Amino acid sequence: MNTPQSLVLSCAALFSPCLAWSSSDWPQFRGPDGDGISASKNIPLHWNATTSKAWSVEVPGSGWSSPVVADGKVYLTSAVPDGAGDISLNAICMDAGTGKLLWNTGVLHPEPGEAKAMHKKNTAASPSPIVAGGRLYVHFGHMGTAALDLAGKVIWTQTSLKYKPVHGTGGSPALVNGLLVFSGDGAAEPFVAALDAANGAVRWQTPRQTTAKKNFSFSTPQAITVKNQVQVISPGSGFVAAYNPLDGKEIWKVSYGEGYSVVPRPVYAHGLLFLSSGFDAAVLYAIRPEGAVGDATADHVAWTLKKGAPHTPSVVVVDDSLFCVSDAGIASCVDALTGEVRWSERLAGNFSASPVVAEGRIYFQNETGFTHVVKASKTFELLATNELGERTLASPAVTDGALFIRGETHLFKLVP
Repeated sequence: MNTPQSLVLSCAALFSPCLAWSSSDWPQFRGPDGDGISASKNIPLHWNATTSKAWSVEVPGSGWSSPVVADGKVYLTSAVPDGAGDISLNAICMDAGTGKLLWNTGVLHPEPGEAKAMHKKNTAASPSPIVAGGRLYVHFGHMGTAALDLAGKVIWTQTSLKYKPVHGTGGSPALVNGLLVFSGDGAAEPFVAALDAANGAVRWQTPRQTTAKKNFSFSTPQAITVKNQVQVISPGSGFVAAYNPLDGKEIWKVSYGEGYSVVPRPVYAHGLLFLSSGFDAAVLYAIRPEGAVGDATADHVAWTLKKGAPHTPSVVVVDDSLFCVSDAGIASCVDALTGEVRWSERLAGNFSASPVVAEGRIYFQNETGFTHVVKASKTFELLATNELGERTLASPAVTDGALFIRGETHLFKLVP
């Protein structure tokens, strides 16, 4: 087995903590930097169920993995019935220009019943894939992880990291220095683990030492760099922690009591980490990771916000403003440095998808497929409301000239 130092050297030519993607790509959950921000141009502002659609195509099976887009291709995962009462966990590739199905590969075939324990808002294919370095990485939580080439051929699978899920799976992996890092926060013995992206080997597995009564959570890790040190930030039940990607050792943690079922992906801006503490009563935290070691709860929390804090959607930060929407539809603009609320407005519907930002606009998409477009401003300005006509929980993907939205049965490409 490679030492941690040789692992980094061997993978440094392939990956870095902040991967360099084209600004018109959307290669992972929440985009190039995992923060919901796109530099793409000519993004649609208005649409409805019949106009502004370049195309809509039916997606085989079911899944709430968000679409990812790179080099003119769209990638998804889906749970497809196999005809015998079980499912095949598939990776799917479509042409971004036409919506044509290019390939649909059965990747994993879980044992009967392995995907049965499921929340009504979840599927067996909810984690989003990652496309990088000529490979597609797909993750299905306790059922396994895999890598494919971009022609749809499976390169490796990893199914040894088992845990008992609660409500299914949801958190996506993060690609950090040649490692796929993800959480295994199930009913008991939660952990964070890293796989070698080259071959799927388990490089490390770190138990979560939580005192929360409910262990299950679904968050996606985020890699940040603090004073030239890469840290992998992974929220779980009871606390958020920073892990060293070399060996998985915990660097620091901040506790938030009994918070569980944590979903939002952390965002890092202005030297602060922004994340939510989950159910039952969400609290939005701003944490200073610089200088944090061990239990940093007392000294490294810059501010907290309870009213309007999201349980499920992640936040976005534009300049010095943080924007968020609660699951019940309370949208807020908050001073990212102080936590002062600049505005708070109710949007129609319930929200699970994480908002995205493009061309100075924030796209808040609710669970019925209705999108509020709001100006990214310190004063509230509603620019447009758009109805897709199909239920959706997946977060949008943004590329030059288009939005891609996954509905319950279709993938939509929306254009100006």
